[in-house]
Amino acid sequence: MNTSGHPPVGGFAMLVPELTVFDLAESLRFWCAVLGFEIAYQRPEHGFVYLERGGAQVMLERSHGTWETGALARPLGRGINLMIYVESLDPLVDALAAANWPLFKSPEDSRYRMGEQQITQREFLVQDPDGYLLRFAQALPQKT
Repeated sequence: MNTSGHPPVGGFAMLVPELTVFDLAESLRFWCAVLGFEIAYQRPEHGFVYLERGGAQVMLERSHGTWETGALARPLGRGINLMIYVESLDPLVDALAAANWPLFKSPEDSRYRMGEQQITQREFLVQDPDGYLLRFAQALPQKT
């Protein structure tokens, strides 16, 4: 895990979710050791960390009640899934299996209409330790 303080590679994304977590150490183990995210920078005194992986960025912050709009109960993030594009799903699926971490939805190919085109991607879903639903997707070659 990289713990140096630097801006994310390529700069800050225009939209970066900040997820409230109950146990920051447990979340870091999952996001970094299993999913392969790296720490861009952190503020341990505030229970905050900024993570990145291949252009994807997310912030994690230990629950402290300041910005919480209601009572928190697992699974957190109900009604949202965060889609994260990766080059290949296989290393993530293997890392999750090695960590004995259950998938919410197994890998499958999905087709989506985009205007007049169809795109195809392979994707799976997994919940993080707080219940946030993460959808990892790998673009597949388009059939002509």
